[in-house]
Amino acid sequence: MKAVALTHYLPISNPESLLDVELPDPKPQGRDLLVRVHAVSVNPVDVKVRSPKDKTESPPRVLGWDASGVVEAVGPDVKLFKRGDAVYYAGSILRPGCDSELHLVDERIVGHKPKSLDDAQAAALPLTALTAHEALFDRCAIDPGGQNASRSLLIINGAGGVGSIAIQFAKLAGLRVIATASRPESQEWCREMGADHVISHREDIPKQLKDVGHPEVDYLFNTVDTVAYWNVMCDVIKPRGRMVSIVEAGQPVDLGRLMGKSVSFSWELMFTRSRFQTQDMEEQHRILNQVGQWMDSGRLKTTLTEKLSPISAANLRAAHARLESGKMMGKLVLEGWR
Repeated sequence: MKAVALTHYLPISNPESLLDVELPDPKPQGRDLLVRVHAVSVNPVDVKVRSPKDKTESPPRVLGWDASGVVEAVGPDVKLFKRGDAVYYAGSILRPGCDSELHLVDERIVGHKPKSLDDAQAAALPLTALTAHEALFDRCAIDPGGQNASRSLLIINGAGGVGSIAIQFAKLAGLRVIATASRPESQEWCREMGADHVISHREDIPKQLKDVGHPEVDYLFNTVDTVAYWNVMCDVIKPRGRMVSIVEAGQPVDLGRLMGKSVSFSWELMFTRSRFQTQDMEEQHRILNQVGQWMDSGRLKTTLTEKLSPISAANLRAAHARLESGKMMGKLVLEGWR
């Protein structure tokens, strides 16, 4: 099968950083689905994993954790899918990625592709939708049915892939959403996603929150930099509020600042369920099916903003470079094989 992979961890400007390769076709075992991949998306995790380090891979390592395609074959223990089903998923960080024509994935973390979306639109969703869904509805305990309606949520970096879908989930739950974005075009994108207010994370956040009538917020979702915004987060969260971040801290943060307000802080990592084979691993199957239903009913809109074709090393290098520029809005997808 065709695939895009790496043997050395190099700067993306190096033409050897990602390579077109031929690999053996994988065979499904257990609860595996063998998926013929039609489209893939790129995420910050791809850039992080590929970042330069003194290490080599043999056989070549395939990256990629967002895919849409069709089930080609199933393992002997599969219960949820059959050959020919259209699917979308993010996959597991512990297994080869989806930047390949054929890909193995555990059925428990796979959803039925939304019928209203094409492959490119569907491939833009899984990792970010799972991350935002778990962050808001599990970690922050927000009720998607509206029991927390009218409460406030601040999303730091609302224009990225996770922020774009998180805004929509929060509005679906009836929250008042304040998103941060630093450029006119990214601020407009946040408004298109449904944000009630958009402020700049490069300016005084507490002052801007006061100006829009929300000096403190009930919930806070940091999608860009935990350490840089920690003190601001502690300042603007309400007593007994909930905060969640998806960005690891490169240095210690002062958790003691949260005690006086009895604030809860959580980490969210979409790969946790598959990494540890948790008992509720199949919950990601349910989440993706729910997101698909919301998409098909018109309650959500696609976050796809850019598309490249075909899926190739050159185009994936270009996609990684776009992510590294820090100016991506929404999601970038690659579709089709040459």
